[in-house]
Amino acid sequence: MTAREKNKLAGIFLMVHSGLQTCVFGFICLFYGVVGSAVFVGGSRGEDKMVGLFFIGFVVFFAVIAFLLIIPQFIGGYKLFKERPNARTWGIIGSIISCLSFPIGTAAGVFGLVFLFSEDGKQFYGLPGSARQAFPLPPSSPHGWL
Repeated sequence: MTAREKNKLAGIFLMVHSGLQTCVFGFICLFYGVVGSAVFVGGSRGEDKMVGLFFIGFVVFFAVIAFLLIIPQFIGGYKLFKERPNARTWGIIGSIISCLSFPIGTAAGVFGLVFLFSEDGKQFYGLPGSARQAFPLPPSSPHGWL
């Protein structure tokens, strides 16, 4: 398997995992949001309304945390897939966050980290000391690029 194929595969893994997490977190937020709204609207006492507000507050807090965990994974996967210049940095961030979710996220994150820190990954993104350069060298004329 070539470095380009590994790079695309790591991007696909991160995007698929972020999509799965979006579905799961969306379902959880929807469920608890409906429960909280039903308790808040149907409650006749002040305590019932407070429990409903607690559920709704929990959903908002949970949605913000989920958003903060999903977005870097998706951005990293997309940038890896499209081979963008800062894809390695986003891929590392997304892979580390992905490792927190066992077992599918751990597999996607470990694959991404192993590739991005391997010699193939370093050469693919043109890090110093690798065979491939990220930017072309200027022509060997006395005026450089002129």
